[in-house]
Amino acid sequence: MNDISHNAGQEPQTHFGFETVRESDKAHRVAEVFHSVASRYDLMNDVMSGGLHRIWKAFTIGRAQVRPGMKVLDIAGGTGDLARAFARRAGSRGEVWLTDINDSMLKVGRDRLLDQGIVTPVAVCDAECLPFPDQYFDRVSVAFGLRNMTHKERALAEMRRVLKPGGKLLVLEFSRITPALKPVYDWYSFHVLPRMGRLIAADEDSYRYLAESIRMHPDQETLAEMMRTVGLGRVQYFNLTAGVAALHEGIRLE
Repeated sequence: MNDISHNAGQEPQTHFGFETVRESDKAHRVAEVFHSVASRYDLMNDVMSGGLHRIWKAFTIGRAQVRPGMKVLDIAGGTGDLARAFARRAGSRGEVWLTDINDSMLKVGRDRLLDQGIVTPVAVCDAECLPFPDQYFDRVSVAFGLRNMTHKERALAEMRRVLKPGGKLLVLEFSRITPALKPVYDWYSFHVLPRMGRLIAADEDSYRYLAESIRMHPDQETLAEMMRTVGLGRVQYFNLTAGVAALHEGIRLE
């Protein structure tokens, strides 16, 4: 699924939630969202998901099967939940990078890791142009970040590029809920969630964007096919909480 459209003689367009914007504007708009919510990000995640995001992340960490000495890249790692767990499993012989395109989120994650005695490399970087060598990492993860990327295929191709043969990519993202629950989920997303954002994070617009961006993100099968298209094999996904989120996995086979 390509979320980019082209009009003759005009700059390429893409989606920012339900709004159509110029490609050159999207990164700035997304950055504003996360600069705004960084300090309350984890609190809002707990409130809006009823703590389920922690269970989804724990499942992802388990599926990653990080072992001592492994090299791991956590993309759009935000406040560092996955990087913390990976660093503990990789140990002193391992190498775990916490990265994010948004420096406000990255600072929160870095400080939180340091407060817990975890010293690990941190970098501001764009997932569509990763500053790492080919075939460097044993594992690459991205949790709740892919849907904000303008060129998802390009980002997925970069993730595959930096994986070693046999390495695994894990993509945890909001996805398509089972149809029977969709009416209730839509009501919650578009009526309750923005009000929570206003009351807790003083930012209603960012959480309205969240609800919209979920609907514009590829569904489970489409994302799985995108991963295959960039050269990943053994692609599979796991629906979590009736499809509210899904974990996709792919292996670099060669």
